[in-house]
Amino acid sequence: MSASDEPAAVAAEPVVMPPIWPMYRALVGIGLLCGFLIVSAFALTKPIIAKNRAEALQAAIFEVLPAATSSASFDWQADGSFTEAVPGQAAEERLHAGYDGDGRLVGLAIEAHGMGYQDMVALLYGYSPEAQTIVGIKVLESRETPGLGTRIETDPGFLANFVALDVRLNAEGTGPLHTVEHVKPGKKTDPWQIDTISGATISSVAVTDILAASSAAWGPRIQPRKGDFVKGGAQ
Repeated sequence: MSASDEPAAVAAEPVVMPPIWPMYRALVGIGLLCGFLIVSAFALTKPIIAKNRAEALQAAIFEVLPAATSSASFDWQADGSFTEAVPGQAAEERLHAGYDGDGRLVGLAIEAHGMGYQDMVALLYGYSPEAQTIVGIKVLESRETPGLGTRIETDPGFLANFVALDVRLNAEGTGPLHTVEHVKPGKKTDPWQIDTISGATISSVAVTDILAASSAAWGPRIQPRKGDFVKGGAQ
């Protein structure tokens, strides 16, 4: 076979790259659409979430202050006084007063939070200014281990600690007479102690620490200003 009889080499087909702009445009468009949907969903659900939280808080106030039939919120001011909260206006240092059917103050509901075993634990606790005791707690938010850490919300023995937990101030009114402290289950001997939960020690100790810190901060503020909460026509 002569050289002229060899088959001719087939020329390679050129590789044509797709244009970049349509791909870029599609990616940007998808990103913008996803962002729009996320923002829209947040904007639509935010007032619903806020409403649900407000309703849950209101229900919790009456749970920790069972003698109350109405409530009003008060903000702590820089001059050391409490003034009634403005509806719709947020405040970092706010508590809630509970009143009976005759408009008499029955107690205060105070929000507090701190670190638990896995995440933040948010509480609402009832406080009696007259007896200077914590008279009930309600867990508002918790991500503790189901079945163990969540016992801080349901364990009857643990919740019994907060029927009349002593948080009295010292003679000077500057801090607690006795610091709220945790003890091993069944070892409580004093009214300022909290029996922890066997199997959920970290979570129950966290509740103790939260209440100790919060009551120590709020007690000296509240006691000299109890008159700020005495009002008629509570809402």
